[in-house]
Amino acid sequence: MAGAQPSSRTDQRALLAALAGASLSYSLMQSLVIPALPAIQHALDGTPDETSWAVTGFLLTSAVATPIAGRFGDMFGKRRVLIAILLIVCAGTLLCVIPTITALIAGRAIQGVSGGVLPLGYAIVRDECDEDQIPRGIALLASLLGVGGGLGVILAGVIVEHLSYTWIFWLQLPTFLVVAFLVQRHVPESRSTVPARIDWLGAALLSVGLVSTLITLTQARSWGVASVPTTLGVVIAVAAFALWVRSATHTHAPLIDLRLLRPRPIWTTNLVAFLVGVAQFAGFILIPQYVQEPASTGYGLGASPLSSGVYLIPMTVGVLLAGFAVGPLEHRYGLRPLLIAGTVSLVGAFIPLTFARSTPAEIYLASSLLGIGVGMALSALAAITVASVQAHQTGVSSAVNNVARTLGGAVGGQIAAAILATAASADGLPTADGFDAAFAVGLVAVVVATLIGPLLPGPVEEVIDAQAFGATRHG
Repeated sequence: MAGAQPSSRTDQRALLAALAGASLSYSLMQSLVIPALPAIQHALDGTPDETSWAVTGFLLTSAVATPIAGRFGDMFGKRRVLIAILLIVCAGTLLCVIPTITALIAGRAIQGVSGGVLPLGYAIVRDECDEDQIPRGIALLASLLGVGGGLGVILAGVIVEHLSYTWIFWLQLPTFLVVAFLVQRHVPESRSTVPARIDWLGAALLSVGLVSTLITLTQARSWGVASVPTTLGVVIAVAAFALWVRSATHTHAPLIDLRLLRPRPIWTTNLVAFLVGVAQFAGFILIPQYVQEPASTGYGLGASPLSSGVYLIPMTVGVLLAGFAVGPLEHRYGLRPLLIAGTVSLVGAFIPLTFARSTPAEIYLASSLLGIGVGMALSALAAITVASVQAHQTGVSSAVNNVARTLGGAVGGQIAAAILATAASADGLPTADGFDAAFAVGLVAVVVATLIGPLLPGPVEEVIDAQAFGATRHG
């Protein structure tokens, strides 16, 4: 059944509501499991390394599926591919409720296919919404990434304290079914597709490179930084990426056209997305962990898993408000100033987290600034990415940007975890100095992102290379 093309503001609001549901569901699914890992480990009698694969497996397939889904959407129709992804995720969710560690890891890996939701959502907004609604729509979808991250920690605390961990997945299942129905009903099928052969060799090489990178990042701490497995993982990743680049430059229709990465708005945007991902995941993971440390440590606030989520409520609200503000503000100030304002807000968040976090008030202040910064930065990054390419390249370009953020999150989370483990005291608890260094990872990342911000040209529409992309988009 084909959806009707939106022809009114009411239709477009329904379309945006369906896509917003998909974006929020994806973000919640990404973050809900992280706070619940100790409960999952206890319930399934697993080891920390085994249960950590519930996160690693999701990141692996998400990183691999994201660019492929974006390409498939351009080729076969974005709504069709988006619905297929949501139904595949439902199958993975059912696997997750089976009480074995193997089923959980397999289900989470299948759920990772949802990484394609964002690039497809951005592309649909660009295709179907009025010109003045596009910045608002993209900002909404991007900001819900941060909202879902904060809500995931809060909801996970409620579920872990009062219910079985399996409720994390039972609650997700009807959500995805409802979202799939709304997409089917309110999102029209793509009016045009790009006929092309699938670059299976490029997909395989890119997948090997991403999988090797993420496995090495997530396992290096247990393997040892200088160990043979870690070294082998790095070698495989470098070799796979090198072969992929060679293949992409010699293939008529590559999975990802590397010319997309050449314009300054694109490579700077992807680099900033990586750095914001480092800070975003460091903040989401470290703040709840810090406030849950017992008061006997001399710095912890002794919060329960549920009450620790309260510290992220200001962040969640800040993400949503900042995301909504980007659309209207973009017309007045432009995207570059908004992106820089977002990274400056992130700097403001990590300064107290790194140097002054002894009271709840300081944590709440940092949480608020973190939310404003993440909401503004992610929304501006998404809008810049979409504005910097032609319509038929939106899916792939947005996918690359989302992969950059995902990789940044994996790097930030693993570096922070390694620092805390290295700085643990005799009783196994992290030290205050360890948290100083871990939060400093996020601080360094957002300072660098702020310094890169001015490299973005002013009006993005003026930087498209006409020779490379075939046309110049004028604002």
